[in-house]
Amino acid sequence: MTLLRAQGLTAGYGPVTVLHEIDIEVNEGEIVVVLGANGAGKTTTMRAISGTIPRHGTIEFQGHSIQKAAADAIVRAGVAQVPQGRGTFPELSVQDNLLAGAYVRRDGSKAIGDDIRKWFSVFPRLEERATQRAGSLSGGEQQMLAIARALMSRPKLLLCDEPSMGLAPLITQELFNVIGRLNREEGLSVLLVEQNANLAMHMASRVYLLETGVIVASGSAAELSADDSIRKAYLGF
Repeated sequence: MTLLRAQGLTAGYGPVTVLHEIDIEVNEGEIVVVLGANGAGKTTTMRAISGTIPRHGTIEFQGHSIQKAAADAIVRAGVAQVPQGRGTFPELSVQDNLLAGAYVRRDGSKAIGDDIRKWFSVFPRLEERATQRAGSLSGGEQQMLAIARALMSRPKLLLCDEPSMGLAPLITQELFNVIGRLNREEGLSVLLVEQNANLAMHMASRVYLLETGVIVASGSAAELSADDSIRKAYLGF
């Protein structure tokens, strides 16, 4: 079943158009990866879907239009974003960042507390630093916190924008392992923007290649990896 469908998605900043009528779909239970060079429009794609910048076209989530919805309404609908560059609240503690991630929920403090304990068990370093300011964490710990905070809203679709940026390979692998496990065990659907093509392709159900705001190729990870011209030009391996 299609979870997210964006058709003719156009977006940019002021007079500058970055995305040019792109089509993207995410089905339930999929990890869909968007690959592209710097400046290709990957982050703009995520911002357009999450409602943090003006956009045009058609965006549906679970069969309902969210094209005109505000960012907070999109979170309430079940879409959460881990923005590029972490995006934690640096002056708040780790625990307060997690509480902030649950601001759209109405299921009570016990359920929210249970989820905080759940993500502490997934990311033990966050529990060790529960009272520490987020801004004092390492880059890897801040990314763990950003992911856990997004998951506190109990999303059906997680948007991850460059989770490996600036992180050591071992930390990157740990984060990708967590995302993969949540997909397999909890059915979390993921739209992932990533420059580390090799790592992203190993976990992708399907892949879109984005170049200067246009989708130039799409298909399964196996299909794109088998195409020598695409592999050499876009995937870097």
